[in-house]
Amino acid sequence: MASRLYAWARWMVRRRRWVIATWILLLAVIGGLGATLHGKTSTEFTVPGVEAQEAQDLLKEKFPPAAGGVVRIVVAAPEGRSVTDPEQRKALDGVLREAAEVEGVVDVSRPAETGAVSSDRTIAYSDVRFTEEAPEVTEEAKEELAAAVQPLRDAGMQVELGGSAMLPQAEAGGPAELAGVVIAFVVLAVALGSVVAAGLPLLTALLGVAVGVLGTMFVSRFVEMTGTATVLALMIGLAVGIDYALFVISRHREQLADPDTDWEESIARATATAGSAVVFAGATVVIALAALVVTGIPFLTIMGLAGAVTVLIAVLVAISLLPAVLGVFGERMRPRRPERKSARKDRAPGSWGLAWARGVTRTPAVVLVAGVLGLLALALPAKDLRLGLPSYASQPESSTQHKSYDLLTEGFGPGFNATLITVVDTGKIPPEQRQDTVTRLRGTLVADRNVAAVSPPVAGPSGGVVVMSVVPRSSPDARATTDLVHRMRDRAPEVAAAGGALYVTGQTAMAIDVAAKLGDALPLFIGVIVVLALVLLALAFRSVLVPLKAALGFLLSVGASLGASVWVFQEGHLNGLLDVAAVGPVTSFLPILLTGVLFGLAMDYEVFLVSRMREHYEHSKDPAEAVARGVSSSARVVVAAALIMIAVFGGFVFNEDPIIKSIGFALAFGVFVDAFVVRMTLVPAAMALLGRRAWSMPRWLDRLLPDVDIEGARLPAPAPAGSAARPDAGEESPRRETAARV
Repeated sequence: MASRLYAWARWMVRRRRWVIATWILLLAVIGGLGATLHGKTSTEFTVPGVEAQEAQDLLKEKFPPAAGGVVRIVVAAPEGRSVTDPEQRKALDGVLREAAEVEGVVDVSRPAETGAVSSDRTIAYSDVRFTEEAPEVTEEAKEELAAAVQPLRDAGMQVELGGSAMLPQAEAGGPAELAGVVIAFVVLAVALGSVVAAGLPLLTALLGVAVGVLGTMFVSRFVEMTGTATVLALMIGLAVGIDYALFVISRHREQLADPDTDWEESIARATATAGSAVVFAGATVVIALAALVVTGIPFLTIMGLAGAVTVLIAVLVAISLLPAVLGVFGERMRPRRPERKSARKDRAPGSWGLAWARGVTRTPAVVLVAGVLGLLALALPAKDLRLGLPSYASQPESSTQHKSYDLLTEGFGPGFNATLITVVDTGKIPPEQRQDTVTRLRGTLVADRNVAAVSPPVAGPSGGVVVMSVVPRSSPDARATTDLVHRMRDRAPEVAAAGGALYVTGQTAMAIDVAAKLGDALPLFIGVIVVLALVLLALAFRSVLVPLKAALGFLLSVGASLGASVWVFQEGHLNGLLDVAAVGPVTSFLPILLTGVLFGLAMDYEVFLVSRMREHYEHSKDPAEAVARGVSSSARVVVAAALIMIAVFGGFVFNEDPIIKSIGFALAFGVFVDAFVVRMTLVPAAMALLGRRAWSMPRWLDRLLPDVDIEGARLPAPAPAGSAARPDAGEESPRRETAARV
């Protein structure tokens, strides 16, 4: 691999103008398509095949009005007044008449007629139902409704909007995310020792992310995807794009510190060595994200593929556009004061990276045991992991969705926001038995200890379907509500005995079903990822023990990150600091997403760190010295790369969307643990204990696996400055003797 990348990089440098122009043209074309021909993104996380979705499909077919999206207008009377006062009621009636005229609205409920008024007469609600399903309700219609309720506010009433059609889109690009990019730039400037050099990773990463995200937006025209998929592609693409460029540029400037190294030769060798690690690490991220296909869950598959394509583009940028850009800067990328080889060699033993490695490997068994116990302690809260989807209670406290949730809880109890829809397919029940079957079912539901109310049965316009609303006593995120859904579904055999079918659906039931489906898929996905890690790392390092050690470390990182996520989002710690609006279950797809993404990122650091150890081992055959020198050579870059990822992911922790917030936190914490505890501490300790055994492999397996050479062992000897072939005619080369250095 290294030899091919070496030749590839030379080709890129010599045709740098064409390479840069091609990438700019690609950005213009894909950007134009994404900006003008993008589709609509969904706000719902549905899973075909689960019961709640089957019920929705049945309603869409036999009871279309019940399947339409709803905007719920929630009103609260001024202090000391009632929503039934003549003045308040007159204003509400006028608004509801105007709401009925909004395009797509098929029904507007009247609070006085439907009993949608609280017992103290201070809070009421009206459901505005559309023909379209919730994700299809247009923004124009929702804006028109928001404008229509203004007279109620003029009358002194509080008005908030909720309902299934009001799920907000995930968005990025706020001040916190931008702050993360600024922090990344500062880290780059310190790590590379140059402001100009620090700007290159940001420039190339932003170009790659723009291509990936805009391409994803264009694809949304043809494939249904959630808004979270685009934000995830941005988050991961930006982080890995910066890191991959840092790996290559850091190696390039390290080589240029030797005044005898030619800059074009250095670009080729940096791309061949660090670039090989980038390709290999990037491939693990791509495969891990693409492996989300095995879950069989469409929205998660699309999310994984969107992230995988963006990472693939980041890899291509790092090994094509970046060498071309480095070729434009040429000699100017050389450090300002090159050090003599002897000076660098004399100073190396005092470097902090080497000192850290010596300290860790002095008592490796103690470090290893202490580190593992610490990570297991962090993972302990994960034993109580509960999965779900955020309700409106998790939205920012200033949002109208959160305020509507609070008003409904105040007026009608905590379970009102968890309303469940019972759907009975009566098509095959004998006509004379249908009423008795539904009546017995309703009686059973009313008698349940966690049911506050059950609406009268409503038959579909074409017959064959009966719908009842069930209001629990507990909130949407409570375990008691999940238990109620299971008890309701336990009544299915009774209905089936009469020839019918029973389904339970609604937003709360859908969230429960999605969480269960994802929970079932998680063990298979983790198994695929672990096997993948073993195969890829065995291929890279010609070792059996190194992959086993890496896989165990990765599992510890995932466990610690999940434990921290449960501690914060489920148990409610640090809610004020992180601006978490409400305690609730962990986002249902977070464990699978965290496993896939963190696996790829962990392999980044593993490959970069251990490849330097192997590089030194190949030259010295001294395992202890190889560990120390490997850590010393890569410590600054690994630490800088981790800080950059933490800054980028950490910026998303302050995103208002609760799903993006939890993903950003889990990834930022996971990267912190994996880079600083696992890779920089436990890996050197484990490698020191393993000694020469770390690099052993059975002969039969060694013959079976191809040799990918990511360390560049078969590269030609470095050419001295001035002896490398010059660029093709027509390409300008910065003159070594006159160029400014950075």
